Amino acid sequence: MSKHKLTLFAFALLFTQFARAQNSLPEKPFSIENKAVQVYSTAQNTDYKLSKTETIQFVDKLQPTEKEICVFVDASKTFQTILGIGSALTDASAETFYKLSKDKQQEFLTAFYDTKKGIGYSLARTNIQSCDFSSDTYSYVSNNDSTLKTFNIEHDLKYRVPFIKQAIAAAGGKLTMFVSPWSPPAWMKSNNDMLHGGKLKLVFDQNWADFYIKFINAYQKQGIPIWGLTVQNEPEANQKWESCIFTASEERDFVKNFLGPTLQKNGFADKKLIVWDHNRDQVYQRASIILEDKDAAKYVWGVGYHWYETWTGDSMMFGNVKNVAESFPEKNLLFTEGCIDKFDFSRLNDWSLGEKYGQSIIHDFNNGTVGWTDWNILLDEKGGPNHAGNFCFAPVIADTRSGQLIYTNIYYYLGHFSKFVRPGDKRIISSSNRESLQTTAFINPAGKLAVIVMNTSDKKLTYNLCITGKAAVVTSLPHSISTLIIE
Repeated sequence: MSKHKLTLFAFALLFTQFARAQNSLPEKPFSIENKAVQVYSTAQNTDYKLSKTETIQFVDKLQPTEKEICVFVDASKTFQTILGIGSALTDASAETFYKLSKDKQQEFLTAFYDTKKGIGYSLARTNIQSCDFSSDTYSYVSNNDSTLKTFNIEHDLKYRVPFIKQAIAAAGGKLTMFVSPWSPPAWMKSNNDMLHGGKLKLVFDQNWADFYIKFINAYQKQGIPIWGLTVQNEPEANQKWESCIFTASEERDFVKNFLGPTLQKNGFADKKLIVWDHNRDQVYQRASIILEDKDAAKYVWGVGYHWYETWTGDSMMFGNVKNVAESFPEKNLLFTEGCIDKFDFSRLNDWSLGEKYGQSIIHDFNNGTVGWTDWNILLDEKGGPNHAGNFCFAPVIADTRSGQLIYTNIYYYLGHFSKFVRPGDKRIISSSNRESLQTTAFINPAGKLAVIVMNTSDKKLTYNLCITGKAAVVTSLPHSISTLIIE
């Protein structure tokens, strides 16, 4: 090797070592000194709704006893960076929104998107073509138009597009938006029907991939930036509404041979492509088949999942999410949909509605998800509109008969996360020594901690919030959720 080349090699090696050293430099250690705990609570049978309830000081406590109830927080162990929390902006939500008076519309937008007066949503999803939460079934192209020359989103311009634009404005001009198709046009499918399952005909693989590009371009032309997309909503479900079946290998091959290359070819390599978008029960099987194929995996940002595995009568299968996180740590996990079905107006004050959300969000973040997306952000007093009749709950119900907004406790439980856990925060360790206290925690770039603690018991529980040799004594009311801010 020449002296000149040796010098360049030595310089390159020195630079590489310096860069690695810079990347591995520890962050400034978290310190509990001179910090206090501000407690915000929502509790059953009280007036507390995201209410600031107390401020607590830390005292020295090196070792609690096993008889003491404790939540242990370790800010030195950081995990995934948070993308955001939000809900889907569907046709049903948009149509319901425009049945409200102007002042109620503004109240709604402030409640969800204002970071100070509301709960500061930062994430959203919407549908490509119609879904069950549309008033009718519709497509963006004419029948048998394989050229897609007739493509237009005129249907969406009446309600959904202006609704989304108002949500973006209310969120301060930025809202991370991903999109999902429920079904290709009927003529592209094996059953010639947008409903009742069916499969995409192989001859239309490229046409369908081009369809996503058309949609993204059309929405972005309207001033709605698209951050990402899922391949197919619930690809294993043959529903009475819009649906389309993909096996794991079919989804893998569609991503590898058509959708991934088409996104890149059209300048959309930056769009985050999400696979699965179905329940936790088979999330690992789907993830492994797609992500173990390097030619498919290179196009995939992450794996999306829902919580409806409970249709079997079983419980939510949180461990399957953890399996994906541990097996494919280079990919992301995103909760893409969840709601409580079988809408019943008389259940709007049922406390278990919010507790199901709290349980899922805590476990999902602890198992590695980077974002959490509720289903419809707003529905009417029937749990719709919905052309398939599967009416559901939403965080806020608009009673279009009276013009009033009804805030369920789902809204407040979601708010304990979305208001205090912001994009860019990192999850840290929060561990409870009692099953009835469920917890997760986060740290922001400025070193502020947000610790969420949910009490699912019928008892008032007093516990120690323990951080680095100090503790703050906190009271948790029966069936409550609290966010503890440490700064």
